[in-house]
Amino acid sequence: MIYLVSFGHLHGPPPQADRVEDVRRRFRDPARAAGILDLDGFHPDVQTIVMDTPGVGTLLDNLAEYCLNATGDVTVAIGCAGGRHRAAALVEILGKRLEDLEIDVDVDHRDVHLPRVLTSSPPHHRPHGRTR
Repeated sequence: MIYLVSFGHLHGPPPQADRVEDVRRRFRDPARAAGILDLDGFHPDVQTIVMDTPGVGTLLDNLAEYCLNATGDVTVAIGCAGGRHRAAALVEILGKRLEDLEIDVDVDHRDVHLPRVLTSSPPHHRPHGRTR
């Protein structure tokens, strides 16, 4: 059995897995594309945008090969910032690819249902002992 898990690094550490892929810096955040911020990786528009990202096809080929060559149960976790767009889309696409090859797959989207995490700039740091 192949277990695929999508998750968001901003919602906690990666789940236990045999292989963890962190796609935050590898692939642009599709949430910045017009009109998909409130969608998730289940939506065809999000999946299309993710698949059109240079390098994604190569990663999916590599992950599919890894899963096909696995002996026994294997867990692959894919994480992006919030777990709603890139990671969820990649897990959905990879899961479908493996199912089409008649591989037993169990898919879990740990954080896709959680609200978007908006990060802010860190507070200005003032050295201790100096006041004005």
